[in-house]
Amino acid sequence: MERSFKQEVAKLRLGEGETFHGEGILALTKALLQSGVAYVGGYQGAPVSHVMDVLNDAREILDELGVHVETNANEAGAAAMLGASINYPMRGAVAFKSTVGTNVASDALSNLASAGVRGGAMIVLGEDYGEGSSIIQERSHAFAMKSQIWLLDPRPNLPKIVEMVEQGFELSEASSTPVMLELRIRACHVQGSFHTKRNKPPAFSKKHFLESPDFDYGRICLPPATYAQEKHKIDVRWPAAVRFIKQKKLNETFPGDMTHLGIICQGGLYNAVIRALQMLGLADVFGAPRVPIYCLNVTYPLVPDEIVAFSTTRKSILIVEEGQPAYIEDAVLAALRRAEVNGVKVRGKDLLPMAGEYTGEVVLTGLARFMDRETALQPIRDLKQKAAGLLGGLPARPPGFCVGCPERPVFSAMKVIEKELGKFHLSADIGCHLFSTLPPFNIGNTVLGYGLGLASNSAVHPALGLRSVTMMGDGGFWHNGLTSGIANTVFNRNDGILVIMKNGYSSATGTQELPSSPQHSEAKAPDMSMERALKGIGVGWMKTVNNYDVAAVMKTLKEAMTTKYDGLKVIIAEGECQLERQRKLRPLVAKQLSEGKRTVRVKYGVDEDTCTGDHSCIRLSGCPTLTIKDNPDPLRRDPVATVIEGCVGCGLCGENAHAAVLCPSFYRAEVIQNPTWWDKLWNGNLLKR
Repeated sequence: MERSFKQEVAKLRLGEGETFHGEGILALTKALLQSGVAYVGGYQGAPVSHVMDVLNDAREILDELGVHVETNANEAGAAAMLGASINYPMRGAVAFKSTVGTNVASDALSNLASAGVRGGAMIVLGEDYGEGSSIIQERSHAFAMKSQIWLLDPRPNLPKIVEMVEQGFELSEASSTPVMLELRIRACHVQGSFHTKRNKPPAFSKKHFLESPDFDYGRICLPPATYAQEKHKIDVRWPAAVRFIKQKKLNETFPGDMTHLGIICQGGLYNAVIRALQMLGLADVFGAPRVPIYCLNVTYPLVPDEIVAFSTTRKSILIVEEGQPAYIEDAVLAALRRAEVNGVKVRGKDLLPMAGEYTGEVVLTGLARFMDRETALQPIRDLKQKAAGLLGGLPARPPGFCVGCPERPVFSAMKVIEKELGKFHLSADIGCHLFSTLPPFNIGNTVLGYGLGLASNSAVHPALGLRSVTMMGDGGFWHNGLTSGIANTVFNRNDGILVIMKNGYSSATGTQELPSSPQHSEAKAPDMSMERALKGIGVGWMKTVNNYDVAAVMKTLKEAMTTKYDGLKVIIAEGECQLERQRKLRPLVAKQLSEGKRTVRVKYGVDEDTCTGDHSCIRLSGCPTLTIKDNPDPLRRDPVATVIEGCVGCGLCGENAHAAVLCPSFYRAEVIQNPTWWDKLWNGNLLKR
C-alpha cells in the first residue's frame, strides 16, 4: 500500500485518560473502537483511503476486541454490510469516498434508511469537493436529505471529531436512523491530540454470539411496510433526532461582543471562518471571535429553534455553506419566516460563491464583504499580482502518469496506431489511465463511472465505422466492470475492444490490494484470477501483452481492430504499478548495497550528436524524466532531448523510438554499484578501446 500504519496503530491501544497524538484518520479509528463497534468495512477512495489502510494494519487489535473487519468489493457492498444493525443491537461503521461512492452505495443506503436501525450505523464519508478533488463536484448533503440520513460535519480538530463519532452512534440509536460523518481532506489529515477512553468490546460480535436470529416484517422494505417506514421517519425518527441534537448540544454557539451580527457555518468550515476573522482583526490568536458564531456540527437535520434563537436579535447574519444548492441558507430563511423573525437580513451566496471550494481566501473575501472591510484584502491582491508577474511565463503543467508508469506505453501504442488506422472512439474509465485524456495523448471521449467504461460504450460502438475501444483498470474490473460491463456486453453479443490495465493494485487510491494482486495479506484469498473470470463469463477472444513492449501492444491492438471475430475482444495489458514496484525494490537494493553486494541499475539516455531535435519522442511519451536541454552543438539551434535523474529504466523511450521509427538517439546504460573484479576488468578494457 501507499502508506503503512503498522507503528501508528499501537496508539489504538491507549486506555482511559491517556493522551493520543496523531492525525485525523487514526483518531477516527480510535473513536470507533471507544464506541464499541462490532464490525467495520469500506472501500478505498480519497480522502478516506487511509481508513482502510489503518483498519487492515490494526487487524490484531480488532481481533482481540472481536471486531469484524472487511475490505468490501465496492461501496454498495460496504453499505449493505450495515444491514447487520437493522435487526440487532450491533454498532457498525463503513467508510468510502463521496459523492461517487455514495452514488454506488445508494440502493443499500436508501433501504437501510427506510428500514431503520437498532444498533448505531455510521457511514464515514470522504467529502471530496473542491480544488483538490478528482471527481464530479457534488455534495453529500443532497443524499442525506433525500433519504433522511443524519449528516454530521464536525469542526476539524481531533477532540470534536472523536466526540462526534461517539455521539453519532448515540444519535443513530436514539432515532433509529443511520448517520453520515463527512470529513474533508484537511480534517482527515489534521494533527492534534485528545484524551482517550478505553476500547469497548462489542456486546455481540464474533466472540460473543447472538442467541437467535430476529425477524421483524416491519423492517423489510416491501409494501405495506415501506409506507409505515416512511411515516415513522417523519413522525418519530426525525423529531427524536432533533431532540437529541438539542439535548446533547451537538451544535455549538461561540459568543462575541458584536452582537448585532452573526455567522452560521458548517462545522467543517469553522477553522476557515476563524482564520478569516483573525486576518480581519475580529478574532484573537486563540480563536475567540468578536462576531458570534453558530457552528453546525450537524448540518442535517437542522434545529429550527436554535436557528431562531441565534438569529432573532441580529441585524444581519452570514451563512457560510460550501457548494450548491444553498440547502442550509434556504432552510434558515424558511425557519426565520415561519417564526415571523423578519428583522434579520440573511446573507450567503450573494457574498460567497455559489459553487467551488471555500478556501481560506474565498472565506476571507466573503467575510470582508459582509463586514465592509474589503480594504483588508488589498495585501493579498498585491501579493497575487506580484506572483503573477514573476510566474507569468510558466507553462501550464497538467497532471500525468508517474515516471515509468506501465499504462503510458499502451497509450503511446494507440497514438501510433491512430496514424495508420485513423482516430477511434475510446470510452474511458475511472483510474490512473484516465490521465490519457490529457496532453500529450488526448485519448478518451467519455467517462461515466468506476467500471462503467464498457457499459458506456454499448450504444456508441454500433454507430461507428471503426471499432471503438474501452479502457478499464483491474480495480474497475473487480469493483463493477465484470457485471455491468463485461457480462452485459457478452450477454448482448456486442462487438468491441476492452483493454484491461492489469497493474496489480488499486493504484489511484494508494495501491491497496485487489483480488488479483500479485501478493496478498493473510486475511485475503490468495488465488483469484481475472483471466478465469473472463473465460467463465464467456469471453472468447482474449490476449495478454507486456505493457512495455510497445510493438507487441500495437500488433495486438491492430489485430483486435481488424479481426473478423464478432464479439468482445479483451486485451489484458500487464505491468506492475511502478510506484509499488519501486517501494519493494528500494529496501532490497539498500540492503544489498549495505552488505557490499553487486547491484545493477538500468538507466536510459540520449546521444546528443544523434538527436535531431524533433522531440517526437517527448510528444509520444510524456514521461517527466524525458525533457529538453540546450543543444551543445553551437551550429544547431534546436534543443536536444535528455533523460534527467529520476529515470527508473522502464525503457519506454527506446521502445517508442523503435515502434514509431523515430531517430535512433536513445541508449541503454547499466550503472553498477559494488562492482566485482570482473566488472572492473571488463569495463576497463572497454574504456581502453
